[in-house]
Amino acid sequence: MKQERIMMGMPISIEIVDLGVKEKVFEQVFNFFTYVDEKFSTYKISSETSQINQGLIKENDYSEDMKEVIKLSAETMRQTNGFFTTTDVDGNFDPLGLVKGWAINKACLLLEKLGYKNFYIEAGGDIQTKGNNKDNKFWAVGIRNPFKLDEIIKVLSLSGQGIATSGTYLRGQHITNPFKLNSAITEIVSLTVVGPNIYEADRFATAAFAMGKAGIHFIENLTDFEGYVVDNFGVATYTSGFEKLTFKV
Repeated sequence: MKQERIMMGMPISIEIVDLGVKEKVFEQVFNFFTYVDEKFSTYKISSETSQINQGLIKENDYSEDMKEVIKLSAETMRQTNGFFTTTDVDGNFDPLGLVKGWAINKACLLLEKLGYKNFYIEAGGDIQTKGNNKDNKFWAVGIRNPFKLDEIIKVLSLSGQGIATSGTYLRGQHITNPFKLNSAITEIVSLTVVGPNIYEADRFATAAFAMGKAGIHFIENLTDFEGYVVDNFGVATYTSGFEKLTFKV
């Protein structure tokens, strides 16, 4: 059973292939994403993120989820030598570079606790896979050509991993190098990361893209991660173990 809704400004899809799937399960997961949007959105005045930026909430009064996201963000900043940041170009607090992957991962943990073993969740192109698809095979996940969005340039075979792509081909220059705030990232246009789960893949994809061409080398040096980058000339570079993940006909 599969359902898709537009939430958090993007399409969110859930497919569960286990037997006996109940409709209310989808409601639980979508309700969780609604909660995440209401709490972390930088666009909603009533969100906790906006209230923090307005100085309306003291640090001691932050919610437990906000405290967790801030802690994880600080950890990611250290692990990426400052290339991941929760401070936007205007100096405001913006945790969204980490929240999407964090939310997808939490939603998957919810499904696991309910006993489901074969499913995927996709939000805005970032995906967590679990178990097998309806054909009892690993999930086939495509990487888009950033210069021709209706074309798939690689198909990966995944089960249990998360895959996230950062780039400028859809949303323009929305990712910045925190050490060069006035310089656009133009040498690469998309960078895909496969990791042990979508939280890990998403946070490092954001940071690696901010590094520009050096980002793929950063991913190469991470244990249990693979990456695939397309530069501004359309040339792809990938990590040493990436080909092992590609779909075999």
